[in-house]
Amino acid sequence: MLKRTLIGLLRSHETTGEKAKDPALRTRHYKLSKDKLWEEVTTILKKLSGYKVLHEVKNVGEIVVEKRTMSGRKQDITLTLFGINPLESAVDIYSASRGSLGDLGSNYRTILEIYRHLDKRLAPYKKNN
Repeated sequence: MLKRTLIGLLRSHETTGEKAKDPALRTRHYKLSKDKLWEEVTTILKKLSGYKVLHEVKNVGEIVVEKRTMSGRKQDITLTLFGINPLESAVDIYSASRGSLGDLGSNYRTILEIYRHLDKRLAPYKKNN
C-alpha cells in the first residue's frame, strides 16, 4: 500500500487491463452475456454510496461515474464492458482524479472498491483467469 501511495504522489490516474502487473488490477471476466452484465453493473453502481452515474452508452459498453473523495476532489471513473463471446463478458475500469496533484493512491482504492462490489454480487459468474 505504501508503494501505491508513493506512486500516487505523482500519478493521478489508474487503469485495469489484461496484462496489469498488479493482479488486483487485472480485467474481470464473468460468465454472463454483455447485456446481462450491463444490467448488473449499472444496478450496482446506482446503489453505491458516493458514486454518481453521469453517462451510460450501452452500445459502446461505457459507463461514466463520478465519485467525490474524502478530501473533496472528484474522480472520473469509466467502466468499459465488452463481450468476449455470447456467454462471457469482461469489465475494465479507468479512474482519474481532477486537479494537478497526485491522488495518493485513491484511484487504485476506488477501482478495488468497485471490483469488490462486482465480485461479491457476481460471485457465481466470476471467471478466474
